[in-house]
Amino acid sequence: MQQKAGLFHISVIVSALGFFVDVYDLLLFSIIRRPSLTGLGLDANAVLQKGELIISMQMIGLVAGGILWGILGDKKGRLKVLFGSILLYSLANIANGFVQTIPQYVVLRFIAGVGLAGELGAGITLVNELLPKEKRGVASAMIASFGILGAVTAFFINALFDWRTCYFIGGGMGLILLILRISLSESGLYKKITNSDLQRGNFLMFFTRKDLFLRYIKCILIGLPAWYVIGVLITFADQFGKAFGIANIDPARAVVFQYSGIALGDMTVGLLSQWLKSRKKALLLFYAVTIIFCTIYFLQDGGSASGFYAICFGLGFGTGFSVVYITWSAELFGTNLRASAAISIPNMVRGALPLILLLFQLLRSITGNYITGAWITGSILMSIAIIAAIKTRETFGRDLNFVEK
Repeated sequence: MQQKAGLFHISVIVSALGFFVDVYDLLLFSIIRRPSLTGLGLDANAVLQKGELIISMQMIGLVAGGILWGILGDKKGRLKVLFGSILLYSLANIANGFVQTIPQYVVLRFIAGVGLAGELGAGITLVNELLPKEKRGVASAMIASFGILGAVTAFFINALFDWRTCYFIGGGMGLILLILRISLSESGLYKKITNSDLQRGNFLMFFTRKDLFLRYIKCILIGLPAWYVIGVLITFADQFGKAFGIANIDPARAVVFQYSGIALGDMTVGLLSQWLKSRKKALLLFYAVTIIFCTIYFLQDGGSASGFYAICFGLGFGTGFSVVYITWSAELFGTNLRASAAISIPNMVRGALPLILLLFQLLRSITGNYITGAWITGSILMSIAIIAAIKTRETFGRDLNFVEK
């Protein structure tokens, strides 16, 4: 028993460190976009245009990687995904430090996106299958809350080093973590099904069985408000600041405050779900927190930059619910499809950002008002997410020793 406890501890710590590196690399381009593209000789207009292209390719890589690593996680094992994904994005980030042209940058951010897609879902799947059911929520919260601090670290590393060195540091951290992962063991639940004739990692099953499809889609819809906040309210914080009459809002600083809030929110919602013995109740309470801070955000009229950043922290705290829907996703599906679900779902949510932005653009063109278009977009997404959450079955304390036949 003592040996098992030590193994579980190592699994949680190493998974948390992995997600830390993952978040650092995921948000690094957003933080160093301007200096890196300016350093490659682009003017202000080209920085905006090429920056949108590069971040879009990274997001496409996340969707592709979510499907790829999910399938491999069920077919070849959770550990192979954790090793393969971190090796891929670490090497891609080191190569990013040497780019000389925009096409090189685009290709490498796509490859990095593919690699980054496997980290969180595979880590949470492995830990959930290793830990007793009573501790899964707290373990997932520990992984997510510590990992989110990678965004804060990326901000401060950028302040100390030039953009190429920032990429080298990210890649180096990943390779060091690869060595630490040698101490991990494969999930016992996964080992049980490796010699069976069950279909493992059949991604098409999500679309050929009605019950699986509904579970899968509802999990994606539950996560949409988080990327509405990140991709609209925080990413374009400078534009909203101007609309509210608040000068000198820095989107990078808004990201730091929001992700600091997410780190606290992840841990709080994990503990809350344990106390309430319910994923659903904890999620709905944090939806309420998100709605309150979104309302405060849109009611700003003048005010200070410090007040704006404080609201960004509150938005981050509310969107800490992300760890609940990812844990929920892992618990909803059988062992032979669990990695496919837990890895692909958060990346499908990330990949929905371009669609969220299209909805935002449509509504602001219809209403003729930037702020009105934004709050209507948020209202639609939040309403859909609440309905999906209510319609999804509770999984707290569920025995994960089951399969999808």
